[in-house]
Amino acid sequence: MSRFIEIVEVGPRDGLQNENVTLTPDQRVEFIRRLEAAGARRIETVSFVNPARLPQMAGAEEVCAALPADPSRSRIGLVLNMRGWDRAISTGCDEANVVVCASDTFGIRNQGAETRAQMDTLAAIAGRRAAEGGPQLSVTFSVAFGCPFEGEVDPARVTGLVREAAQLPLDEIALADTIGVADPWAVRRLVEACRSVSAGKRLRLHFHDTRNTGLANAFAGIEAGVDVLDASCGGLGGCPFAPNATGNIGAEDLVYMLERAGFETGYDLPALISTAEWVCGLLGKTPTASVTRAGLFPIPA
Repeated sequence: MSRFIEIVEVGPRDGLQNENVTLTPDQRVEFIRRLEAAGARRIETVSFVNPARLPQMAGAEEVCAALPADPSRSRIGLVLNMRGWDRAISTGCDEANVVVCASDTFGIRNQGAETRAQMDTLAAIAGRRAAEGGPQLSVTFSVAFGCPFEGEVDPARVTGLVREAAQLPLDEIALADTIGVADPWAVRRLVEACRSVSAGKRLRLHFHDTRNTGLANAFAGIEAGVDVLDASCGGLGGCPFAPNATGNIGAEDLVYMLERAGFETGYDLPALISTAEWVCGLLGKTPTASVTRAGLFPIPA
């Protein structure tokens, strides 16, 4: 099987932003360099949000400045508003990912705005980029499979948001199971529905493993035709609004599953495991990714 699955590493941003231990910008840069040495080509490196609200992500400009431009790699910055977009441009970030919440309550609690206002911001950013240039642009629809405040999110609402976003000059649309409530059958149905209205835009999937369905959901998304998935080294991450939340699906687990099946990912799995052990050591925690805890198979001689 020669199909290539692109794994976007989100550990340096989504993985670290909810940790009790705050890594320095230098430590985050070292994390990114180790991930790139392990094969990561697209990495969510920074968050262009107010550091007073998210101190774990302070020093975004410093992190970006320490990463020389490399045409073989793409560093992604999270953007919530026009100020964030301006910061992404000023740092020379390769990609900007705008987050739009699929439920109004989550949007207010997490970003201080309802979904409609966030979509208007996305449209304004896309318009600025079309007129003035700038980095690649994507949108992630968070809580696309369920909201901690409103419960079930109507798939028709999500497909409507995807249809609207697909008319904008952006490059990629992601669906995020932010609190880890999706099941593989719901993933397949929503991916198929969104593909039918996405105007050929590339789709990406982002899963959390809160209820131990993350890898099954990734499998369902791949079977439905998606070739780009997010994952986090060591299984770091977790939503602060999801009770008892664990992290994103572990990059090591996803690489192991895919390469065991014959897919290509471009990752060096032993180097990825070593990186997970290193960063979790800094954080004072045990990696939640199963492959890092259990080891490789076949077992090296």
